[in-house]
Amino acid sequence: METGTSQREDQQQEAAARRRKELLEAADRVVLRDGPEASMNAIAAEAGITKPILYRHFGDKGGLYRALAVRHTDALLASLRKALDAPAPDRRGRVAATLDTYLAAIEARPQVYRFLMHPADQGQQQEQGFDVGHHSAPLLRRMGDELAKVIADRVELGPGGEEVARIWGHGIVGMMHAAGDWWLRERPCSRERLVHHLTDLLWGRLALVDDRAGAPGLF
Repeated sequence: METGTSQREDQQQEAAARRRKELLEAADRVVLRDGPEASMNAIAAEAGITKPILYRHFGDKGGLYRALAVRHTDALLASLRKALDAPAPDRRGRVAATLDTYLAAIEARPQVYRFLMHPADQGQQQEQGFDVGHHSAPLLRRMGDELAKVIADRVELGPGGEEVARIWGHGIVGMMHAAGDWWLRERPCSRERLVHHLTDLLWGRLALVDDRAGAPGLF
């Protein structure tokens, strides 16, 4: 009896996970089409369900936003790790490849980026209990934490290295986010030129520190 109950519960959990994935994919399609204007009504219609059912799965727009943010942040972090681990002729080349990976991601899906970082009507969103700053800040912190770990693991920073790694990790993410946001809005130059200039900016003390013994290297 217990085995049968456990199997039913597992099946129910698997069905719920599949349904949640389907709803997130429907939300993605709407966000790609509408960007910051994407609404719960449009997402529910795309998924072929009513809005109350959508709320049942995510609670509110904040819950859906967080689920989409995790989905896209996971994919971006995986791409950044791949860029960090890819063979490169030198450290500067790996710095440039990593910056380009981030910028290419927001360039490829600008509507998703704008939905996550720039909702259409922030005043209305806040009235509904959805404050984009409250939700987007943890995404940037997560990226900064991840990069800080990579830096600490791969380069020898000497005494106080953990503090330096955390500052560098969050500083680099802040630079990528601010520069990328500005560039995506204004397009003052090509992505290649932006990567070149940002790489120049980073090419200071980072070029002088040594890799940790036995580590694959950061850049």
